[in-house]
Amino acid sequence: MGEDQRFGEFVGVTRHEDGTVAELTLDRPKAMNAVSSDMARSIGAACDALAADDGVRVVVVTSSNERAFCVGADLKERNSFSDAELVRQRPVARAAYTGVLDLPVPTIAAVHGFALGGGFELALACDLIVADATAVVGLPEVSVGVIPGGGGTQLLPRRVGAARAAELIFSARRVEAAEAADLGLVDRLVAAGQDRAEALALAARIAANSPVGLRAAKRALRLGHGLDLRAGLEVEDAAWRSVAFSGDRAEGVAAFNEKRAPRWPGV
Repeated sequence: MGEDQRFGEFVGVTRHEDGTVAELTLDRPKAMNAVSSDMARSIGAACDALAADDGVRVVVVTSSNERAFCVGADLKERNSFSDAELVRQRPVARAAYTGVLDLPVPTIAAVHGFALGGGFELALACDLIVADATAVVGLPEVSVGVIPGGGGTQLLPRRVGAARAAELIFSARRVEAAEAADLGLVDRLVAAGQDRAEALALAARIAANSPVGLRAAKRALRLGHGLDLRAGLEVEDAAWRSVAFSGDRAEGVAAFNEKRAPRWPGV
């Protein structure tokens, strides 16, 4: 385990695996990690710092609350806003979700308990979701007169298809762990209490690979999604060209031929 770093009162970052894995912890346990304006700013700041850290190869988003990953926006705070204040707060909230979404390295959400509304949107912003048997996920925003505004209307259909996403968003229903796994709302289902350990173990396996390759592969996956096949293959080719003459490529081939673990230069 590496150094701990705080971003405001409600977000912490811990380095693992010699710093190659960063654990971003949502840490507002008394509010079940409801995302207030201050917490949103902290998430955005943490993501900015992680995106700029070339040593980080994987980010895992976890929770310090035993009952919830994150219950979404802080509705008590929102209820106190005037219309003008709500407009001013919108970019702050968006920056938190896009901060996670735009991380240039693979990201994994470790979900247990409630992951609702903006909480599930934070998980959807990650590349992979590991959930334990206690997980309950959903986007219930229409039940309180709004819509999923942290990327949910765009990320959920990309994960499960348009019709299934429509049913889940329009019905505002909560989905328990087993069904969530069946529907593809989460990627890996583990025993209760094992989501963080499994996510960190998966992150360690991913982080053993080339940092240059990981970033390029994520870029190709994200930029190519939704394009027609030919356009997508052009995106892939550009990503390939960005790594083909890298130090990581040379080291990877050499390590394979010499039957040893690679020592990635990261360039």
